[in-house]
Amino acid sequence: MFPTLSNIFEYLFNVRIPIPVQTFGFFVALAFVLPYFVFRAEFKRKEADGRIHPYIEKELTGMPASWLELLVNGLLGFVFGYKVVAAVLHHQMFLNDPVKFLFSAQGNWPAGILSGAAFVYWIYTDRKKQQLPEPKIIAKLLHPYELTGYLVFALGFVGFIGAKLFDVVEHHEALVADPVEMILSRDGFNFYGGLVFGALTYLYICQKKGMKLIHLADIGSPGMMLAYAVGRIGCHLSGDGDWGIINSSIKPGWLGWLPDWMWSFRFPHNAIDAGVPIDSCIGEHCMILARGVYPTSFYEAAVCLILFGLMWAFRRQITIPGLMFYLYLILNGIERYLIEQIRITDKHYFLAMAFTQAELIAVLFITGGITGIIYILTTRKNHRVN
Repeated sequence: MFPTLSNIFEYLFNVRIPIPVQTFGFFVALAFVLPYFVFRAEFKRKEADGRIHPYIEKELTGMPASWLELLVNGLLGFVFGYKVVAAVLHHQMFLNDPVKFLFSAQGNWPAGILSGAAFVYWIYTDRKKQQLPEPKIIAKLLHPYELTGYLVFALGFVGFIGAKLFDVVEHHEALVADPVEMILSRDGFNFYGGLVFGALTYLYICQKKGMKLIHLADIGSPGMMLAYAVGRIGCHLSGDGDWGIINSSIKPGWLGWLPDWMWSFRFPHNAIDAGVPIDSCIGEHCMILARGVYPTSFYEAAVCLILFGLMWAFRRQITIPGLMFYLYLILNGIERYLIEQIRITDKHYFLAMAFTQAELIAVLFITGGITGIIYILTTRKNHRVN
């Protein structure tokens, strides 16, 4: 497995390049960047079809920098200088574990203060140049696709919080045992949490701009499927523990063409150091699972990439508002429910029923999707009768 991008480069090119970027984090970032282009293209297509429309944005210009702008820029500048200079001075510590370093108290105070002051001076002088004797309100006509950059930032921020909250709820026993460690831990993120919180944020922002929720749901569906697939690629390549149950079965003959690692895999050098020590391995991440497991993260990545491809290929033929979204709910729900049958996941119990958090959400997705399609068919039938 490849806990960092350095490991990937070393595997591919047999060259050790110290890149202090975690593989999982890199693919999480890609899970927002790549759907950006999908969202942008769908915004443009829906506007061309007349489903969504440009909107007027009013902006107050000519004002000096506010105290809030000065404060925010000062804090950002301080953090930047505090950490960057410290990373240079303690580069080996930073390269060994960049995430731990960034979230530690390690830093350089003089550099932080100077950098913070520079950021404050920059925003102050920039606003000063644009200041008018009499501030005025200007109206701009903006197209929906111009929101995409802001949406990616907002969804990433809120989705991060949602992913952590869902994981805290799912592992509430760990929260009770050590709440501070559980909440502040850099590990433990639930993709469904990020998906739900991100989707609600997306709908709220765009609905405030006058766009209908049903069209927004259709626009976002292919991008959400792609984001899920890319995130799962990161899970698999890093070996983040999102794997399946032990698979000791012999690979069936009809799957003889399938590489052995796709059937049962031990995730050597996994990012969470799970399993038993690897012989003759020196350094970090020298663990391998004692027994082979189903590589469920790979299965999900492959299936969801295929589903995204189908959604993208047939998006122009799916013209009924809401149908794309309801299909997404059903496809995503079925995929996740089935994969949960062979995944290692904490079970919850209610009225003698055992289920995982993901299974519950998957059932709700499937139910919601089927209900939506039935509603569409019923409504269209009634309209034809009337």
